[in-house]
Amino acid sequence: MTGCRKRSILGTVVAAALLAAGAVHAQEWHTSSSLIGDSKYGQDFQRYDYVNPDAPKGGTLNSTVTGTFDSFNPYIVQGSPAAGLVGFGGGLLYDTLMEQATDEGSVSHPLVADAYKYPDDYSSATYRLDPRARWHDGKPITVDDVVWSFNVLKANSPMYNRYFENVTEAVALSDREVQFKFDQKGNRELPKIIGDLVLLPKHWWEGTDVSGKKRDITKPTLEVPLGSAAYKIKSFKPGAEIVWERVPDYWAAKLPVKVGRENFDNRRYTYFLDETAEWLAFTKGGLQDINSENSARDWMTKYTFPALKAGDVTKKEFKANALARMQGFAMNTRRPLFQDRRVRQALSLLYPFDTMNRTMSFGLNTRITSYFIGSELASSGLPQGKELEILNQYKDKLPPELFTQEWKLPAFDNSQDERKVLKQAVDLLAAAGWNIKDGRMVNAQSGAPFRFEVLDSRQGAESSLTPYIQMLRKIGIEATLRFVDPSQYVNRLSDFDFDMTTVVLAQSDSPGNEQRDFWSSKAADSPGSRNYEGIKDPVIDALVERVIFATNRDDLVTATHALDRVLLWNFYVVPQLTRPDVWLASWNKFGVPDKQPTYVGPDIESWWIDPEKEKALAAKYKSGN
Repeated sequence: MTGCRKRSILGTVVAAALLAAGAVHAQEWHTSSSLIGDSKYGQDFQRYDYVNPDAPKGGTLNSTVTGTFDSFNPYIVQGSPAAGLVGFGGGLLYDTLMEQATDEGSVSHPLVADAYKYPDDYSSATYRLDPRARWHDGKPITVDDVVWSFNVLKANSPMYNRYFENVTEAVALSDREVQFKFDQKGNRELPKIIGDLVLLPKHWWEGTDVSGKKRDITKPTLEVPLGSAAYKIKSFKPGAEIVWERVPDYWAAKLPVKVGRENFDNRRYTYFLDETAEWLAFTKGGLQDINSENSARDWMTKYTFPALKAGDVTKKEFKANALARMQGFAMNTRRPLFQDRRVRQALSLLYPFDTMNRTMSFGLNTRITSYFIGSELASSGLPQGKELEILNQYKDKLPPELFTQEWKLPAFDNSQDERKVLKQAVDLLAAAGWNIKDGRMVNAQSGAPFRFEVLDSRQGAESSLTPYIQMLRKIGIEATLRFVDPSQYVNRLSDFDFDMTTVVLAQSDSPGNEQRDFWSSKAADSPGSRNYEGIKDPVIDALVERVIFATNRDDLVTATHALDRVLLWNFYVVPQLTRPDVWLASWNKFGVPDKQPTYVGPDIESWWIDPEKEKALAAKYKSGN
């Protein structure tokens, strides 16, 4: 064999070895996942740096809920799930493969799965189960449970179906590994968000109840389900109360995401018919220990009851650096009234934010200017660079102003500016076929009045809704308030049975597959989706896919700018207000770590009951715990 021949063979062997090494590297196990750089804890995560690892366990956290409940199955459209259960994620009862971090965006840490891996082309993801993971009955959480949960949730939960739309199959590779196969490549988010899969006990759901009847995961139930997380249902009164108790031998109690957290022995939720009764329960003590306040006016004026003056209730503001949420009036474009963009724009112009912020909110609120407000993902100015290239592909299908004007809503807090805004709104409506006749806004062809209903379930919301309705009436638009109980409200939203309603659309700092649930044409026709506005726009569909298949962070930011800008210029939502602070008032019975995560704000799971404080309050307030 010649030296040249030897070098050729050696080169081939080395190249093959390098390729193999690259494949191995691409398939290495990761113990924490992140879409934005590495976690600050690295791959050797021990515990959150803000928790008290020696926090004592014990006591009861009391909470109140408005409305009622009739089901312990939150993963179907039917029924009203009980407090402590959620429609996405495991709530108090179920664990997920991995758990989203409380102090970093787009980071998840091990829970039922202790690691995951994926190939360079993002065509699949493999999760490895922690052999210690157990259901509350002591049986192990198996790969069969994972596969069954994926199939059941994708078949019955509209939200999971859209979230995992491109996950085609879950396959058990061994007694610890499950591979999730994707029908596309390049979706960088998919391998990570598989970790959000909630796990359900196959053996329990496929079994029978005490009467011998086979259980049905597709139906509501009030049979107490088997779970796996830190709490289980202790007792309940249908529609009135549910009490959860901490599982003393919870399998994951010493995992890094759980150290110093989930410290309450019991969690009691008491149901009330309205928010006024809830407020009174908080002021008297015993039924609600922590009150999260959303109203600036109430935060500044309402907290004057005796317990607060005595120091038994305290108020505290927490910083939260996570993205602010788009809060606004969603206009249901399934209704013909809202299908013209000029109509939606006119209605958006007339929201009197500045006056309301000054007269009602002590200037503490900020006007929402983006669906991704508060981060680099928010669009601003005029489109340029790569974003402009993206938008130019759809130029003939987009509002011309998008390319020539910065998107902004008018500020008006005096009669002169108000008149300008009113005229602008009237001109837009006239162009859309609506005119003022005898003081009423009517359709120029049919003569039908411009009339719609604002749906809400919060009895205290009337004061914040009335100024907007009064502004609409100044140009002859008849808007009325319709209050329904919380259960009916949830059902009507799920069925898109409303004209206009307030929605809160929470975003992450790494948007991806969930955007389909917010904006896609498919979601518009899917009951239970978060496409409340009924958006069916091929351009938005394409931009959503552009976000999902972004190749890197810069590409994601650019694509999100484009999506944000198109949503804003179509005026699907009348933006309301936001602020970066979380306001909490709490009874003085808690121990609280010296710091709280600034990403999400207060982590109540890291608090604990101080038994001496709890005992003192119980003695002082006879209705106490």
